Amino acid sequence: MPNDVLHIDEHIIVVSKPAGLLAVPGRGADKQDCLSSRLGAKFGDGQASEIHIVHRLDQATSGLMVFARTLAALRDLHAQFRVSAVDKAYEAIVLGRLEQSSFSINLPLMADWPNRPKQKVDVENGKPSTTRVEVLSFDAATNISRVRLVPVTGRTHQLRVHMLAIGHLIVGDALYGLQATADMASRLMLHASELAFAHPATGERLSFASAADF
Repeated sequence: MPNDVLHIDEHIIVVSKPAGLLAVPGRGADKQDCLSSRLGAKFGDGQASEIHIVHRLDQATSGLMVFARTLAALRDLHAQFRVSAVDKAYEAIVLGRLEQSSFSINLPLMADWPNRPKQKVDVENGKPSTTRVEVLSFDAATNISRVRLVPVTGRTHQLRVHMLAIGHLIVGDALYGLQATADMASRLMLHASELAFAHPATGERLSFASAADF
């Protein structure tokens, strides 16, 4: 298993997904190898269907994910996500120096249909989207900043598009950046570092942390 299992019981599995591995199966025979199927093979007696998908991470993004092992757990976790009872935070390396140490980005997002899977800012037709940003450090020698990102809403590619929109592209983002920018790193420098939710069976508040490897 190329991922770390942080918690496992009869209801849920919490793991840290490596960058480059699909979280769930994609379209086509070449996109069936993914984290959910590997977990199913290891912990579900070979039945991937026993691993229920609660949420997703982009293939290029690493970090914390929770999977349900029962339908009851799946329904409970889906409900928590729906009412924003799940706390998530990400760590990222972005280009440039940010002027403020902490602030929020409020820019509506929607699919960029001619350029799918890209998303874009659209003030007229986009869905309300909010990201909280906290600057952790700045390296003047390389002109990059380490930031903590909290997605208040959960739009597709929200963190990537919001940081691009304010002029601070996430390093290694080949989808939204220039190819020269993508060459600066071997991977997208975005990691789901914090995850907290109520256990679907006991109600106990569980909190997990995973350090970024960049």
